[in-house]
Order: sequence, then C-alpha cells, then structure tokens
Amino acid sequence: MSKQHTDTSKFLSFVLRHEPQAIGLTLDREGWVEIAALIDGARQSGRALDEALIRDVVTSSDKKRFAISEDGLRIRAVQGHSTESVAIAYAEKVPPEFLYHGTATRFLESILKEGLKPGERQHVHLSEDVQTATAVGQRYGKPVVLKIEALRMHQQGFKFFQAENGVWLVTHLPTHCLQLA
Repeated sequence: MSKQHTDTSKFLSFVLRHEPQAIGLTLDREGWVEIAALIDGARQSGRALDEALIRDVVTSSDKKRFAISEDGLRIRAVQGHSTESVAIAYAEKVPPEFLYHGTATRFLESILKEGLKPGERQHVHLSEDVQTATAVGQRYGKPVVLKIEALRMHQQGFKFFQAENGVWLVTHLPTHCLQLA
C-alpha cells in the first residue's frame, strides 16, 4: 500500500470512527456520511481527497475497514467506533467454537483481573484465527493472544455480532471466559 493510501486510511479511520466533528461531519446512527461531505470537510481542513482515492482505499484495503453504500453516495467505517453518535445495528450471529483476541503483554495483568472491555470503542474486537489476533497484538507491543470459548459463551446468553469485514464483536468478556492461546 502506498504512503498516500496509508495516510488516507488513517485519516478515514480517525474521522469515520472517532472524530467526525474534526472536519465538520455528522455521522448518522449507522455511521454513514455522504462522500461529497467527507471530501468537502477534508478540503476545508487542508487535506486533499477525491472520490477516486477514497474508493481505491476502500477496495484495496486488506482489512476492509470501510464500506461504501449500495447507491455509491455514502461511506462508513464498518466497526471500531468510539463516537457515541454511532450505534450500528449489527445482526446477532452464532460464533464459531473459539475466537481470539490479540493484545500486548503489558495489558495482560489488567485484562486477567477485569476482563476484556471495549475501552474507548463500543465493542471488544475478536478474530477467528490466532494469526490475525497476533498481528493485532503486535500493533500495541509484544503480542499475546487470548482464546475465548465463544460458542459456549453464546449458549450462556452472550451476544456476538460480526461486522461486514469479518471482525467479531462483543460488548465485554469476563475473566472466566479468557484463557491464553
């Protein structure tokens, strides 16, 4: 991915997940905003974006962090929101037997004491495989992977959701549900 694509993806993550007001945007409850408004807001804040670059970042992203609406006029981050104005109504899904969460070793003591909480986000993010979880954990330091008995938890009443990009979401995970992978 080129530096321009990486910078644009980081910018889109910032405004579509966390701080839309930083460039004068208001996201709807499902996180959507008009692409034209995004381009205009970016321009007013000194960042050059155009529709072709946005579409290229969305389609070429291996993590599929963003989606463009069926009519092609709007864009949103598919998960990871910290802004309270967004509350995407994900459909509840039955998870696979196990899911994984990657984090840094420096957070492990706190997690094993308090469980997994979404922090600034609305959900805890989980992966279907150890490799993806490890890659996520590496972003924050020396990685450690936690294994979650997701299907058993679902059978006990925990609600699991899956974002459009395949990331599994849950509101929290108590300590008794966590084990080292």
